[in-house]
Amino acid sequence: MFDLFSEIEEPEREELRNLRKELEEANYKYYVLNQPTLSDQDFDFKMHRLQDLEAMFPDMFDPKSPTQHVGSDLGKKGFAQVKHKYPMLSLANSYSREEIEDWVRKLPSGVEIVCELKYDGLSISLWYDHGVLVRALTRGDGQQGDDVIANIKTIPSIPWKIERADVPAFFELRGEVLLPWERFEALNKEREEQEEPLFANPRNAASGTLKLQDPREVARRGLDAYLYYMIGEQLPGKTHFERLQTAKEWGFHISDAIKVCHSVDEVMAYIAFWDTERKNLPVATDGIVLKVNNLAQQEELGYTAKTPRWAIAYKFPAEKQLTLLKEITYQVGRTGVVTPVANLEPVQLSGTMVQRATLHNEDFIKSLDIRPGDQVWVEKGGEIIPKITGKEEPTSDSSLKGREVYSFPTICPECGAKLVRVEGEAAWRCPNEAGCPPQIKGKIEHFVSRKAMDIEGLGEETIDLLYRQGLLHNIADIYDLKAEDVAAQERLGEKSAQNMLAGIEASKQVPWSRVLFALGIRMVGETTAKKIARKYNSIDRLQWATAEELCAIEDVGPQIAENIVKYFEDIRNLEILERLRQAGVQMEGEEEAAPTSDKLAGLAIVISGTFAHHSRDEYKALIETHGGKNVGSVSKKTSFILAGENMGPEKRKKAEELGVPLVSEEEFLLKIEE
Repeated sequence: MFDLFSEIEEPEREELRNLRKELEEANYKYYVLNQPTLSDQDFDFKMHRLQDLEAMFPDMFDPKSPTQHVGSDLGKKGFAQVKHKYPMLSLANSYSREEIEDWVRKLPSGVEIVCELKYDGLSISLWYDHGVLVRALTRGDGQQGDDVIANIKTIPSIPWKIERADVPAFFELRGEVLLPWERFEALNKEREEQEEPLFANPRNAASGTLKLQDPREVARRGLDAYLYYMIGEQLPGKTHFERLQTAKEWGFHISDAIKVCHSVDEVMAYIAFWDTERKNLPVATDGIVLKVNNLAQQEELGYTAKTPRWAIAYKFPAEKQLTLLKEITYQVGRTGVVTPVANLEPVQLSGTMVQRATLHNEDFIKSLDIRPGDQVWVEKGGEIIPKITGKEEPTSDSSLKGREVYSFPTICPECGAKLVRVEGEAAWRCPNEAGCPPQIKGKIEHFVSRKAMDIEGLGEETIDLLYRQGLLHNIADIYDLKAEDVAAQERLGEKSAQNMLAGIEASKQVPWSRVLFALGIRMVGETTAKKIARKYNSIDRLQWATAEELCAIEDVGPQIAENIVKYFEDIRNLEILERLRQAGVQMEGEEEAAPTSDKLAGLAIVISGTFAHHSRDEYKALIETHGGKNVGSVSKKTSFILAGENMGPEKRKKAEELGVPLVSEEEFLLKIEE
């Protein structure tokens, strides 16, 4: 009898094991890779199922189970990891009025509930010591997080210092780092132009941005933050709402949408209002957070292993519609990548009519097993980007009749060249760079773009017109355009021709690093181009660089190096480069600055803290100017640390352990002025 019961239980035990594995993998992809594979609702349903199975089989309890800890966003390198003063837990999620009512029934009678918008970003913990921002920790694994204070300081809405007499000795403010819709769309447009993977939604974009190593790039992307919880000892106010109002008085970015409710009906009315109104907000929201207002009651209710009992999140269901996939067409990008596009029976989502959605690549289509004639589910990723998330299975075999089995095309839909798929890549690519119209026009569009040569008057439509008229076949042809030829074109005229040629002439002064970016070498983005141009100050020097030499440059990996080498092996590219040179385009820059002295020769120097006389970047330049080497982490090989105010405690601790000396800003300046 025992063996029989074991056989009956085994499938459910196996399901438990599989769910743990699946949810751990989903957590890793969501928090660390910023590449979510499950919708929030699917994740929550699987988590609830796992909780039920673990209750069914208590002998299989595992403290490492996803039900016992929050997902971790801890980075592997680049940021100091610091233990939270108070654990950062996740919230229990609900999707219906019944679940909200059940949660409220378990609370003390007459309790006040604070309703807030649930912002879809990256959780952050800000520590203030006597009003000064000293730490900025991500959630991490709930027990410790990455200190991203340098990046947090680029967010204008987060104050570095609170100069008020009523500020306590220490307090912690928690909130969400966000990328506003406008900045998200602009960032994805940039990445699309470079044929880089798009961020799935603003949350992933914000998370990826906050973990960058370059604060200047973080600042450029334009993050924002909303704060929603104050924690610490001897803080003002006896309720959560009072503390948030105090934080607002101190200058923190607190939402105006917060409301104190006294019944389930009030809560549901709040939810109903914001389910519609949130679509007018400048940032992404994915639900409502309900919190017990009274802080003493919060403390009395306490916590489970991973969630507070005094708070719960109501998640808005993803808006999706079922529609017909009429056909799959294919777009060819600037670098030859062929992207399948779903052409749909028009359907309304989030107030807009959706007729097309990207299908990413062949692997994506096969994973969903979709083909023309299917009824497919369409959602708006982050309320902006339409995406197909699955299909409705046919109800009968007759529904399958007449449908073609899907197969990715083997020839380019634009030029007829045979497509290739590089090993290790998901995309098919057209190799006919010089003869495929979308690639030709795409390269010209990239060349004239604002961050490249910045030539006004040569937009997408004008480039298409001049290409069709035989006046543009490659980027060098731009410098052979004649005013009379341009003026003769439909919708242009003499004024447009004069402005265009003036822009073309001005582009001859664009510096070498931007020219290199404008060439459109695969995977050589704006920042990478600057680093390459700093090392190789002319096209002639770069042309003869080996892949091994290129890989020695920061951010240049084997694939980028190989792309650069291949670019210069193509005789057609060399001919275009020579024509650009003859036209007067800048093909060289200043020599890499040589050290002006050897006062720091052979010294490896770490910079830590903030400084009064120069910025960190200026000190890095001074170190190189005097023959020293900048290094990012403390080791036995570190000569000394240039230590400013608020020096990182981890670096200080490591320096003490290894006996690495600390040099103050004044001592350093005296040293190089001797």
